[in-house]
Amino acid sequence: MRHSIIPPYLLARLADSAGDRFPRAAEAARSALRDDEPVRLARAARPRYHDFGEARPGAAMARRPEGPRRTIYDARNGEELPGHRVRAEGEPDVVEDDAANEAYDGLGATYAMFAEAFGRASIDDRELRLDATVHYGADYDNAFWDGGRMVFGDGDGEVFGRFTASISVIGHELGHGVTQFTANLQYQGQSGALNESISDVFGALVEQHDRGQDAAAASWLIGAELFTDAVEGAALRSMTEPGTAYDDDVLGKDPQPPHMADFVDTTEDYGGVHINSGIPNRAFALTATAIGGYAWEAPGRIWYETLTGGSLGPTTDFAGFAAATVATATRLYGEDSREHAAVADAWQAVGVPVTT
Repeated sequence: MRHSIIPPYLLARLADSAGDRFPRAAEAARSALRDDEPVRLARAARPRYHDFGEARPGAAMARRPEGPRRTIYDARNGEELPGHRVRAEGEPDVVEDDAANEAYDGLGATYAMFAEAFGRASIDDRELRLDATVHYGADYDNAFWDGGRMVFGDGDGEVFGRFTASISVIGHELGHGVTQFTANLQYQGQSGALNESISDVFGALVEQHDRGQDAAAASWLIGAELFTDAVEGAALRSMTEPGTAYDDDVLGKDPQPPHMADFVDTTEDYGGVHINSGIPNRAFALTATAIGGYAWEAPGRIWYETLTGGSLGPTTDFAGFAAATVATATRLYGEDSREHAAVADAWQAVGVPVTT
């Protein structure tokens, strides 16, 4: 079942409001919504369960990472998967296709971050092959993880460019796979917002690890490369300042809240999973900047070990996750450590109560 980087409310806004200014984008958004409709209906029919049923905490068996096994396919603007094979592990360095090369490099950067920071052997910790399909659909305005592969559209050229251009998007979508094989958080309400937030955390960490950036130097933007110059916006989301990523006449204003006081109660977007994820996103960014240094080290380790340690249930809410991260920080660094204080203070700052 798909996890897509562009939320349905943003596509709906484009479909309804972009016709005069961005006619190609409006039609592309309508097409993307039609393409994703079976996914939304399937989720609505099974609201209690996450889409990847068999994965459970502890299901993966840790091993020493051996290196990625990547294969890139080209859908040639069709929708049949996987498409035509164009590049694979160990073959020539580049092909004459920017999207294929960007996908290959992004998959490798994601594998490298998980392997080097956490000792994880691919997405499932069992050396799952990393497959991706580029040039999916005509003007397809999205990228998604379908439970076994990454799929990238080229964008409409008016609002969105090609989706392989953003390494944070690639890390985000593959991060859904890590959650799939570990905590398996239900994609609804607060647990769904945590699912989205954890993917944003991983997307940011992949980008920062690849660029060698510390927490202070990082942008903390997700999807900064996606919008064309015609859009008034920096990215899809800002982890440090949720609600400020874009403010455009057609797209509207970024709806993410930075604090529980502004939590959005909605039946749209599976209970606001792409909206309310701004709250735990900010908690992680605050934690990382307070600790300092590389965010994939202490902050990333705390979040990763909380996700993979088996203590989370499929319906864990913000308060439960906050308490679990504080407990992990205590176990790893001690109750009197700056890491423990940074985590507890960050959750307090976003209005999530923490019992220590």
